[in-house]
Amino acid sequence: MRVAVCQLNSRDDRKANLAAAEALLERAAAGGADLAVLPEYVDYLGPAAGLPEPEPVDGEVGQFFAGVARRLGIWVLAGSFHEAGPDPEHTWNTSLVFDRTGALAASYRKIHLYDVEIPGRVSYRESATVAPGEQPVAVTVEGVRIGLSICYDLRFPELYRRLATEGGAQVLVVPAAFMAHTGRDHWEVLLRARAIENQCYVLAAGQIGDHEPGRTCFGRSMVVDPWGTVLTQMPDEPGVAFADLDLDRLATIRAELPSLANRRL
Repeated sequence: MRVAVCQLNSRDDRKANLAAAEALLERAAAGGADLAVLPEYVDYLGPAAGLPEPEPVDGEVGQFFAGVARRLGIWVLAGSFHEAGPDPEHTWNTSLVFDRTGALAASYRKIHLYDVEIPGRVSYRESATVAPGEQPVAVTVEGVRIGLSICYDLRFPELYRRLATEGGAQVLVVPAAFMAHTGRDHWEVLLRARAIENQCYVLAAGQIGDHEPGRTCFGRSMVVDPWGTVLTQMPDEPGVAFADLDLDRLATIRAELPSLANRRL
């Protein structure tokens, strides 16, 4: 399976964000990708006051990416978008997966919400405007089991262990808008750890650069193999990076170092 991770700088103009995402998906398809992964909040990153009306899964944003997947004939993991939530005050932060025909294959609502207070650096409460999801989700893409997650989920290894053991995941995806001040020290370390401990490929697609109000995302989108080796990593600009996943290598690693099979807890 050939995969592409797409790195964006989404801002407060949804139309422009979707156009930029489409251009990167076109590059992914031209490069032979079977699956392309976009970052978290591909639809909008900006002041809350300018947020477009949240939509259902089959709304304008969902239909847009369904159409792109169908036109390009590739699988698209549309990062995440602002799904209409359980009440007027809360949305869901939701990933959508579309197959080559544009059919919705899976959706996942972010479970772990980014509520962080770092004096002098960041004060952010995602839970003030976003409701948490409740269910881990894995989906089969071209015969490969893929476990879904979003950004802050990365800090909760129990989710990925469930995806690997109960969901049968061979690949883990992490669309993200990871903050620069934590990304510098934690992003690659955590991605490689999730790959090693679950013996899975990890596809991480991040937002890059400045976003209003006063937020900078780390980028460095990458693909990590089940041994923890970084196969490809994006520079600090929007773009697309490719990797070829070797499922025979994954099977060999799991056979020669059977840590998943040796679990006692």
